[in-house]
Amino acid sequence: MRLKTTYMGLELKNPLVPSASPMSREVDTVKKLEDAGAPAIIMYSLFEEQIHHEANELDHFLSHGTDSFAEALSYFPEPEDFSRGPDEYLEHLQKLKSAVDIPVIASLNGISIGGWIDYAHKMETAGADGLELNVYYLPTDLKRTSESVENLYVEILKAVKGKVHIPVSMKLSPYFSSLPAFAKRLVDNGVDALALFNRFYQPDIDLENLEIEPSVILSSSDELRLPLRWIAVLSASLHVNLGATTGVHTAEDAIKLLMVGADATMMCSALLKNGPGHITQMLNDMIAWLDEHEYESVEQLKGSMNYRNIADPEALMRANYMKVLNAYK
Repeated sequence: MRLKTTYMGLELKNPLVPSASPMSREVDTVKKLEDAGAPAIIMYSLFEEQIHHEANELDHFLSHGTDSFAEALSYFPEPEDFSRGPDEYLEHLQKLKSAVDIPVIASLNGISIGGWIDYAHKMETAGADGLELNVYYLPTDLKRTSESVENLYVEILKAVKGKVHIPVSMKLSPYFSSLPAFAKRLVDNGVDALALFNRFYQPDIDLENLEIEPSVILSSSDELRLPLRWIAVLSASLHVNLGATTGVHTAEDAIKLLMVGADATMMCSALLKNGPGHITQMLNDMIAWLDEHEYESVEQLKGSMNYRNIADPEALMRANYMKVLNAYK
């Protein structure tokens, strides 16, 4: 069975890609993922807050007490002469590149342009095969328009693409008023792939202590339907690699997403729950299904049920809404 696919312009031996998660923090775990069949690894994200935190701490220790006597001012270089940010991330990237033979994709999570450009270049220099831009921005300003939010994403993409030569993907949330038009803007500005969708952090309230309570809720297969619909729509009209990042837990989940046009199906929660060996199980189940249904390759499967190829395109859209509600008992 030919399972090869292409994502971010990278040829992968299969579409089951471990997405950014704590599992990439240990070299041995990444090697286990590779042994289990992972075709690539997306590293845990380097957060913009980490970059600023280290820069501010460095600034504090370099400048503290230097006004005590004039001579002290000449002892140290200015803070901007130092590497600004967690060098550990770049060192770990280099270790992973040395330890495995699969592509290693770095991940940046932030909202401003300056830090993105600098660290995108450093990640490329450290050996990253690709870069995922995970723009985590929640607009809360009443004066900020939807167009200005989209412009932020486009400006970050253009700035990074102008600095690096490796492929760049952008991980999006579903919260755009016109997702197809926005996705086309990103494609027109050179994005190599789109990952759908980011699961934004959702806070809760501790009723006993009356505090905001941070929590992480792992995904389930039920969340597959949101990326499934939009990948079905986008793959029918855009020439760009598409990755699905939410709700992939079984081979059946991955097959559905490939059918609507995904090029890669990315997993985090399923691997955190079941361990690296879950990839092997999913690959075996995928091969069995493809063989039973007389498919010869993943490429033959991809896009066969997207908006352009499905017999009833309106089943993906509003026309089916009333039918579903009226049928519920």
